Amino acid sequence: MPINQDTNTRPANHTNTVTSPADDAFGEPSAELFDHPLQPVYQDLSQVLTMAADPASYINQGALQAIFDDPGNAIQQPVFQCVQIKPLAGQQGAAERFRVVFSDIRNFVQSMLATQASHVVHEGRLKKGCFVRLKSFQANEVKGKKILIVLELDILEELGECEKIGEPKTLEVKAEDAQPQSTTISSNGFYGNKLEPKQERPKQQSLPSRANNSAHGSIYPIEALSPYAHKWTIKARCTGKSEIKTWHNKNGEGKLFTVNLLDESGEIRATGWKEQCDQFHEVFQEGSVYYIGSPCRVQFAKKAYSNINNDYELTFEAGTLIEKAEEQNGVPQIRFNFTNIQDLQTVDKDATIDVIGILKEIGEVSEIVSKTTQKPYSKRELTLVDNTNFSVRLTIWGNSATSFEVPPDSVIAFKGVKVSDFGGRSLSLLSSGSMAVNPDIDESHRLKGWYEAQGKDGAFSSHAGLAGAMSAGGRVDNFKTLVQVKEENLGMSEEPDYFTCKATIIYIKQDNFSYPACITPECNKKVVEEEEGKWECSRCNKIHPRPEHRYILSVNVSDFTGQIWLNCFNEHGRIIMGRTADELTELKQEDDKQAEEVFQQANCTTWLFRCRAKMDTFQEQQRVRYQVLGANPLNYSSESKKLMELIKVYET
Repeated sequence: MPINQDTNTRPANHTNTVTSPADDAFGEPSAELFDHPLQPVYQDLSQVLTMAADPASYINQGALQAIFDDPGNAIQQPVFQCVQIKPLAGQQGAAERFRVVFSDIRNFVQSMLATQASHVVHEGRLKKGCFVRLKSFQANEVKGKKILIVLELDILEELGECEKIGEPKTLEVKAEDAQPQSTTISSNGFYGNKLEPKQERPKQQSLPSRANNSAHGSIYPIEALSPYAHKWTIKARCTGKSEIKTWHNKNGEGKLFTVNLLDESGEIRATGWKEQCDQFHEVFQEGSVYYIGSPCRVQFAKKAYSNINNDYELTFEAGTLIEKAEEQNGVPQIRFNFTNIQDLQTVDKDATIDVIGILKEIGEVSEIVSKTTQKPYSKRELTLVDNTNFSVRLTIWGNSATSFEVPPDSVIAFKGVKVSDFGGRSLSLLSSGSMAVNPDIDESHRLKGWYEAQGKDGAFSSHAGLAGAMSAGGRVDNFKTLVQVKEENLGMSEEPDYFTCKATIIYIKQDNFSYPACITPECNKKVVEEEEGKWECSRCNKIHPRPEHRYILSVNVSDFTGQIWLNCFNEHGRIIMGRTADELTELKQEDDKQAEEVFQQANCTTWLFRCRAKMDTFQEQQRVRYQVLGANPLNYSSESKKLMELIKVYET
């Protein structure tokens, strides 16, 4: 129908009835609509509205069959419906994993979420009946069953949720041979059709995968390896290689080495024993990518000897195939799960973690002798700091200690360090662990920027003294208000009590805030000036040219319930005052008013104090003394979270 150029005139046969495209999308299309010059636009809109009303139209029917049988023509990012979710049983302490069933209406397939994709379940986004788009996945066959390993997916929340669409059939039965069967869950299957027994079992075959390599066949993701997998090949990066270890016992002697292997689905540890140690140790280079194929034994991991988050581990055998890949890209460099230094106080003793920090101090190489083997070991102690304003001591061993040449103020990321309660909290790099200097990751760049902007001249708290403030269960003792400390008579028993409080400094005694101490390391005994320039230590029997002043602060703190006096020694006094006792003593001698200003600046600051309450006798009178074991500035983010949780308690 022609359109008049004059908008004020209409053809004689034109009516005032206007048909909406939305109306026609759900009703009988009018002839006028299809005669209109904007007909294609209306038709497209009609299709969009129809698809929005029918989420099934988004599903790529037949995509599952193509993924396994015709990967060259398969849709790259197919859309499926999730019809079931079930957690997988794993070893205690291992990351929780999930098995999921996806349907394309025609077929369904059992799938396994890689650990990096499990967050969609924990967040409550992946639900039964929802719709997903698979962005990264691999197709495999395990024990004669077709399985998808899902590495990355998007939840199409705009499509909502609905009951299972259609009557999908399992992919294990060809479409032409499939008979109409029930799709209910049976007792002998995770989901789907209960298959009738067959006279002839089909041969197990290697299926094409998303990462197919013509020379190596189907590439398995590490996440899919299990003792039941056969004829597999993985493509993985060596992120860590141990030195060769030897042993001698009543059963004989031998040697071994281990490597950590990583692909985009996960990590796994592999061990070479005796002959395989000689055969493969020099083959592996940290940072390089390799093809590793069966025969290679997959067994349950010995968690006591591994820091890898995997239920299984590999053991190289005589016929294991190991080949360096020509294409070194496409495999992640390394994967970290960092714990910040402040949060070490909440980590259990002997736990294995990853940590990143600025290298603040580097100790000299020293040597210790093992009590069990009587062998000498080289070690070096490093001090790391991070933007939580905490520091921690980390020990490296062997060649890592003797060949360490990293300059101070560098960023170092450690993978696989063991947490110890020695000195409150300290760390030790395991033989299976690794370190990366100035890694090209977001955490490293943020840490370097913070350090250059403000951290370089900052004061840092340590975890020293935390060991005494731990309960038998290995956790920090309960938070107390100051009135609770007194009402519960903390420190009145024979054993000391430990508590944490949040309080504000309201007064610091300026008289006798420090004492002159011996400069011999670990002595700290008060020295006496015999004559000018000669300070005598009665413990060391030495004369020193000068003392080192150490804090003995008496600090009055208050919260919304009351106030108490706390005693702060040198380390925590330096944190509170923002300078050493030597510097403040010298300032007080030169300019008393300026020194008083330093004390005033320390007032009205709020801290988290870890304290010990213990009965003490002074001038034949007993009293409870509260000694500060740790003083940390407030982390406003974590404090806000605590307040939010407290509000929720009151709301319920």
